[in-house]
Amino acid sequence: MKPDTRQKSRSTKPDTDKSAIQSAFRPSNRVTLHPGDCLELLRSMPDACADLVVTSPPYNIGKEYEKKLDLEQYVAQQQMVIHECIRALSRHGSICWQVGNFVENGAIIPLDTILYPIFADAGLKLRNRIIWHFEHGLHCAKRLSGRYEVIVWFTKTGDYIFNLDPIRVPQKYPGKKHFKGPKAGQYSCNPKGKNPGDIWAIPNVKNNHIEKTEHPCQFPVELIERLVLALTHEGGLVVDPFMGTGTTAIAAIRHQRRAAGAEIEKKYLNIARQRIALELNGELPTRPMNKPIHQPSGNEKISQSPFSL
Repeated sequence: MKPDTRQKSRSTKPDTDKSAIQSAFRPSNRVTLHPGDCLELLRSMPDACADLVVTSPPYNIGKEYEKKLDLEQYVAQQQMVIHECIRALSRHGSICWQVGNFVENGAIIPLDTILYPIFADAGLKLRNRIIWHFEHGLHCAKRLSGRYEVIVWFTKTGDYIFNLDPIRVPQKYPGKKHFKGPKAGQYSCNPKGKNPGDIWAIPNVKNNHIEKTEHPCQFPVELIERLVLALTHEGGLVVDPFMGTGTTAIAAIRHQRRAAGAEIEKKYLNIARQRIALELNGELPTRPMNKPIHQPSGNEKISQSPFSL
């Protein structure tokens, strides 16, 4: 029998108190899950209360949970949400806006480039464009298939939270040492691991993914865990205006942060409540952080084409 490699919550004390999930925001709430429009939630939050805003807004491509708008209308709608997020953000805080492409008449428009001026005009500084790379997705016939999306990371000031050690990844050559000079014989790399860089290869949530729900564009928990660990301290507040099925709250809870978010679609709201409750009880299975994407067993059947013979 293969070992169970699914990751469950690292919480050691189950929390079965239903009051842990509240619908109206209070700073003391462990989890706020607002059943409605995100602007209602954001406007109920005091200034500078959030340590991290991380979200994946609708891409305006006509998914079941969004009404497709003209691009100008879409940007105006996003601007209202972004401005409320900035108001609620601490001076030490970060905003991570994860987006893909808007597609119009077969042409793509990178949404991060369209939304960048909103953040810049508000005085925020872009720290990284993180490329989230994945292997699976729709196959295109008249252009190359898209296999990445972008997380734009902005900060409000230069005095922002950044914890590198919790998100370090294994060194490629962990035993490598300096062979000459004053450091000869000493390790040439950080023994805690290396900086993960700005290209993150993390599987997206497709049909065979352990975290899969009904939502068609679901965050993997691992993606948000990195941001939560790097950009907040324990006890901090993580906000997701477009909560979906609760992934941001799950990542926050798992690492002893508070969470707040809104979801307007009832079926996704119910899924989010169920998943968050499982996480609070330490029972939600997820893909572990930094698990290799694929480890060959040696027993795979290799298909060969005439080109590989």
